[in-house]
Amino acid sequence: MKTIKFEKWQGLGNDFIILTEEKATPELAKIMCDRNFGIGADGLFSPRKTENTDIGWDFFNSDGSIAQMCGNGIRCFAKFARAHNLVNKDEFSVETLAGTIIPRILHDGRVRVDMGKPVFEAKKIPVNTDTPQDFEIEGFSASAVSMGNPHCIIFTEGDSKKLAREYGAKIEPHPLFPQKTNVEFVRIENPSKMRLDVYERGCGITLACGTGACAATVAGVLKGLLNDTVKVELPGGELTIEYKDKNVYMTGDATKVFEGEFYLKE
Repeated sequence: MKTIKFEKWQGLGNDFIILTEEKATPELAKIMCDRNFGIGADGLFSPRKTENTDIGWDFFNSDGSIAQMCGNGIRCFAKFARAHNLVNKDEFSVETLAGTIIPRILHDGRVRVDMGKPVFEAKKIPVNTDTPQDFEIEGFSASAVSMGNPHCIIFTEGDSKKLAREYGAKIEPHPLFPQKTNVEFVRIENPSKMRLDVYERGCGITLACGTGACAATVAGVLKGLLNDTVKVELPGGELTIEYKDKNVYMTGDATKVFEGEFYLKE
């Protein structure tokens, strides 16, 4: 048996395993994230040293696929890195596959993250349409935005929770999205508040998606449906998203749940 030390963290119920000594791999992600035979989580990551940023991470979805970015995950990672003195300041740079992300730990324990600029160019999202901000998929009018990972945003007046469960698995692997996609069903309550339910790429239905909240806010602002600062209500809690000066900022909580040792058969 091999002993692997870990910590379990969650951001709005989006939960993650962080390895304290081992390097995250696709194989470990599939084993440790399994909710029946493992610990159970939406993703697995581990810190690593970098040349051009304060710190970096290796991050995989629960199915072992590579995750370019995760909004709830980056808040958990930021507090983990600070708690373990992997960084010595409250605002620092993190190297991700989506580029450099800047989290800042606030006095109240929440984390405000500069998520960078959204991507609208179809080839870079990527999505196979000439009109990424207005196309049809599975009978819905949709928008595509990348926050370092692809998102398909559908605004609805219906039951967003029911729709995510009914259509998420159909849209995630749709041929329009060559790298698959996260799927968000959004119900706008007023210009400063919306409800979001998500089917995450590589995870399925989750309680929250930080990058999804960012992408949906951007799409709503572009359509004239939302203000530039929005409260996003997700099944696991609430995020504040700001879309200002062409950058997106996300603020929300992150909490350590427990730590332990995982016994891996060799």
